[in-house]
Amino acid sequence: MGRRPLPRILTASAPIVRGREYARTAADSATDVLYPLIVIARGLRGLAAAGRHRWAATPKERRGPTLFALAGCVLALALMPYGPLLALVALMAAAAWTGRDRTPMDTGPGEAESGRLQALYDALVPYFSAAEDPNPLYTHGGDWEEAFSEHEFDDAGRLVVLQLRYPAYFTDGEAESRARIEQLLHAKCGRGREYLFDWDEEGNQLRLSVLSALPTDICAQRFVTSPGETVLGFTDPADVPRTLPVAGGEETRDASPVVWRTGARSTEPHLLALGQPGSGTTTLLRSIVLQALHHGDVLVIDGSGTGEYACLSGREGVLAVESGLAGALATLEWAAHETERRLIAANRARQLGRPVPQDARRPLWIIVDRPGVLSHLAAADGRSEPQNLLHVPLRHGRTANVTVAVAEQFDAVETLCAPVRTHTRARVVLGPVTAEQVRTVLGVPPHTTPAREVPPGRGYARLGAGPVHRLQVPATPDPYDEEAGEAQRSAVLELLPPRAEAAPAVEACPDGEGPLPVQAT
Repeated sequence: MGRRPLPRILTASAPIVRGREYARTAADSATDVLYPLIVIARGLRGLAAAGRHRWAATPKERRGPTLFALAGCVLALALMPYGPLLALVALMAAAAWTGRDRTPMDTGPGEAESGRLQALYDALVPYFSAAEDPNPLYTHGGDWEEAFSEHEFDDAGRLVVLQLRYPAYFTDGEAESRARIEQLLHAKCGRGREYLFDWDEEGNQLRLSVLSALPTDICAQRFVTSPGETVLGFTDPADVPRTLPVAGGEETRDASPVVWRTGARSTEPHLLALGQPGSGTTTLLRSIVLQALHHGDVLVIDGSGTGEYACLSGREGVLAVESGLAGALATLEWAAHETERRLIAANRARQLGRPVPQDARRPLWIIVDRPGVLSHLAAADGRSEPQNLLHVPLRHGRTANVTVAVAEQFDAVETLCAPVRTHTRARVVLGPVTAEQVRTVLGVPPHTTPAREVPPGRGYARLGAGPVHRLQVPATPDPYDEEAGEAQRSAVLELLPPRAEAAPAVEACPDGEGPLPVQAT
């Protein structure tokens, strides 16, 4: 039995829907344009209703004199110069006033919101009061309206903005005192959200605001940056003065990046990233590698040995990808000798008044993921510490145009050697961390309250002595990981350089002067 065709009214549903949307849009636009006429018409209707009600309430014996008085007024207006025009203007003004929107505005908090503000005020009394204060701003049983100058609530009845005043004698210059207040406000306003605390020490005011979540739909892509600039991730628009066009989802928009500058004039030439397992440190290093390959060469040391960087093997610009102990030691030894060679070549060129050779100016990136595993293997096998070979690139890398990026987990921080701790001034911490962990890694506490549940690649970054930024690393998964999203894997594959004809390798020189890079056959 053949299938009957659908009725035309059903097959043409899409044009009907679009027609309804156009009609609704046209109606909204007409309402906006004709709003003054609508108000005047509503006012005229109200005046007419009031007139009918007044006429119905007038006794019958007074209706004749009333009509005579109205007729006299109309005749007088008609005989006056500009009388009809003035009468029309007065009528329109009266209609506009009568037809205005009289919906009462909600100008204050409700009963539940007032209760929240009062409870928050009572909780701050022990911290913002003193027995010697003759006119205390915070007292037991006091009113919150004098202390809280601004407040906003969301639809769920939770605070999203709060600005309060505090006494001048409060020690707002001490980190411990400020931390106690921030911890209290975080607990009373609701956990699970990130709050920004803006202390105005000059005006004795504190502003609390809830931060929106950073976008997680930005994948690996070719960012609009100059040579020597690397995008670590994206942060809040108010924290950085620069934006970059990025493709997120199905649209292109501007985002605020955290840009790490490397090279001879960089004050933070090396980077250290720490995080919990699965927090996104490997994703960060993979994103850095993809950006570095546009302008330089890369050495990758994968201490975990899980094959997270297998997609880089044999690619143009990738000198080596090593995960074994022997290969990692040989590669790091060659990197140390290469740094010394670049220093000597640059010094000779400057002495002769010539430009630095191109092979000494091309950026070289040393990416080391999980060096603590290699250190453990080296100690068990009786070999030298691999991290000691990073001393020369870390100390002289800025002059030789060599950049080192190291990633490690929190449970292996003690295995990092002193040069890595000292010379990595660009710091990133990822994953669910506490304020104390952020302070330990970055040197200062975060300006926001860390969240307990965060997506991969979410954390904080600090470049040298600069401010602490919230950070969301671009999604850069292993393109060979079948569990990752297809769109994200395709974005990484598009950024990978083509495969080289012969994969580079590293082997030791027979004379013992150190390893040299050779082409594998």
